Amino acid sequence: MAVKSALVNVMERAARKAGRALIRDFGEVEQLQVSTKGPADFVSVADLKAERILAQELAKARPDFGLLMEESGEAAAGDGSLRWVVDPLDGTTNFLHGVPHFCISIAVESLDGAGGILCGLVYDPVHDDSYWAEKGQGAFLNDRRLRVSGRRDLSTALVASGLPTFGRTDPHRHLAETEALMARVSGLRRFGAAALDLAYVAAGRYDAFWEDGLSRWDIAAGILLVREAGGFVTETGGGDRMLETGSVLAANAHLHGTVLAILAGVVPART
Repeated sequence: MAVKSALVNVMERAARKAGRALIRDFGEVEQLQVSTKGPADFVSVADLKAERILAQELAKARPDFGLLMEESGEAAAGDGSLRWVVDPLDGTTNFLHGVPHFCISIAVESLDGAGGILCGLVYDPVHDDSYWAEKGQGAFLNDRRLRVSGRRDLSTALVASGLPTFGRTDPHRHLAETEALMARVSGLRRFGAAALDLAYVAAGRYDAFWEDGLSRWDIAAGILLVREAGGFVTETGGGDRMLETGSVLAANAHLHGTVLAILAGVVPART
């Protein structure tokens, strides 16, 4: 049985409490008040409620940690060496349209030296699934150890991505990347929740995932999950500044280089 640290237990308790609130509101999705936050990016009463619950629970357990949250921004605390990085509802558009594919993402980031992401958790409240990892300790789904897939042939691979919307990233480039990969893989998927996509790579459900234009809270926990499950994560151009650029390519060790080369060779057509 997997042994969770105190930090993972804190994250999981907070995520489950916020997740229960999300599930209640998901059952009444048609009655939710919705306001436009930006192009193709909506914020709901449920989103804000979940963030308040997470902020309260995490701050209560670790008052010396800072907070970086999607809706309320950044709040420093303690000596500034550790902070929570939180997305209270990844897959907001799915949630608001009644599509049961969304999650909560929480990570602990060290801002002192080269510590990076120390712990990460992606919680799927619809299925009550907790994907979690600690640096150097492996990745898990509930109590089961996770490993990325072992597929070596791209023709048998299932690959996921996120489609650009309303100018967030270059649609011409993404269409060219999709076309290049479509001819080589078994299937492509776009499920609309990047944190869960990365968790699925860690679980071996997807063989690879790529997307640009993401935010730190979308990917912090998922990057650690994939790496601790034995996978490779870089920017789509091969760099290692994913948290700064929001560009991510995650895959198993056999396919990462192949997908990276395909993406690098793409020349987007423009009209």
